[in-house]
Amino acid sequence: MLLGEAVALLCLTWVAYQTLALPRIAECDLSCTQGFICKSRVKWNIFNSFCRPPPASLPESVLKGLTLSTAMKCAPYNNCSLLLRVQASLTLHGEHKPCWYSGCFTGRKGAKGAWPGLTSPACPLLHPEGLRGLEACSMNTNTQETVCQSVRISGVPSQLQFQVQFNCFKVSAAQSLYITLRTIPHFCGVQINQLYHVEDCRDEDMKRNLPDCFARKLTYQVDRSHKVILAQVHEAPGSLDFYLRLCLRWFTCEDVGVLVRVTADRTSTVSLPYNQELPCLCLEGWSATPDAVRIQICPFENDTEALWDAIQYHPGSQALSWEPACPVSGHVSLCWHPRPGTHCQELEHSRRPVQSRVQYLLVDPQPQLCLKFSTNLSFWIRCPFERWRSPAWKMMVQQAPSQSPIRVTFFSSSPAHFQVRLCHQRKPGPPTCYPALQATPLPLATGSQGELTAEPPVAFVDIPGDEVCAPGTCIQGWRTDVHFSAPQQLCDPKC
Repeated sequence: MLLGEAVALLCLTWVAYQTLALPRIAECDLSCTQGFICKSRVKWNIFNSFCRPPPASLPESVLKGLTLSTAMKCAPYNNCSLLLRVQASLTLHGEHKPCWYSGCFTGRKGAKGAWPGLTSPACPLLHPEGLRGLEACSMNTNTQETVCQSVRISGVPSQLQFQVQFNCFKVSAAQSLYITLRTIPHFCGVQINQLYHVEDCRDEDMKRNLPDCFARKLTYQVDRSHKVILAQVHEAPGSLDFYLRLCLRWFTCEDVGVLVRVTADRTSTVSLPYNQELPCLCLEGWSATPDAVRIQICPFENDTEALWDAIQYHPGSQALSWEPACPVSGHVSLCWHPRPGTHCQELEHSRRPVQSRVQYLLVDPQPQLCLKFSTNLSFWIRCPFERWRSPAWKMMVQQAPSQSPIRVTFFSSSPAHFQVRLCHQRKPGPPTCYPALQATPLPLATGSQGELTAEPPVAFVDIPGDEVCAPGTCIQGWRTDVHFSAPQQLCDPKC
């Protein structure tokens, strides 16, 4: 009784294993629907993007489906490799032509190339759409390497669905592939695209049978004080030499250090220095074999603070720029703080998408001017001018000599143009602001010997009305001869 239960349990276990295992392929081949004559061709790193307009007779649903799956081809002694299976189907329309047409042949039941069930003479289908076959292309999203397999068909009965299975796309564990299915010839807009991720080494079947998945174990430690990553490659029976490097992970992983080769059959520790703790700085390792699976470990993937510090200002051109050291998705804008500790208010027309380098031209450098970086996770603010000893210009409020209660005077070491506006603070909510007033320029003041004073007054504006003396009133002034200027703000002036 116990023996029977044990055998039953063993059978169930074996069935479960076979269910979870990847399908096995004996040979790398091509198969298509019975009755069709298929001829295949393979191209490397050639992807023809040209297309022709589809004929009016071509139905929109001519490409019926695309199914992708991973299979395993194993030689003796567990020397297994991975293949991508691409199953595609094409709906064909047409009509038979008599046998005396050029290119026809006589189909006989049971003869090679004949159609099942046809006993009278027949000829290959002449398609009004001009379809001659299918092409499937696989592009490695990391290396851009492209492999295309095409199949040309003939001997086709009418009103049939043609199916083909490509079994010869060699892949590696954890690869990301972009698959494209198109017709031959390539008609514009008639194609199917699909992104496919090959199973990684966490798959039990691959872990047992794929050499890349039982390769040497890689661990690491980070010494932040010396800016060094200590990588340890552990010994594994029958393992190969192992490569290690540091790289920045963009679309591909770009070298930022030396390539180190660790010899087989011993545990080794390698010291890899780095310059900056970036979220895309990764430790990459792989076996010394062609097309080996690469292991990537990114120790600082949660450390995003360093990304926002790469800000540069060029005083000559007054250009403020920032370039991300790692891939970032979001936007950046200029903002200013009315007072320390307050919300950073965005300047108009300053929002830019974060794609590559962001640059702002003719920027007025002020301590209260900041950059705000926003992603779908959070936002960060950097103020590159907050440590400047003195701003490029100053605004002062004093009693006006005329009947206006307040005069606003601007001081600058170089000519500049300014505007002023009054704002009333409201709680809660943003302040209410009046239309801006243009400041009147002044001639540059000179000293007793004719030289320019350090910060002479360059413009002024007298503010009329009693609103300026009301409680909660703030005066904002900014430059108008640049593209981006953060206002200076003075509140509750003494009238």
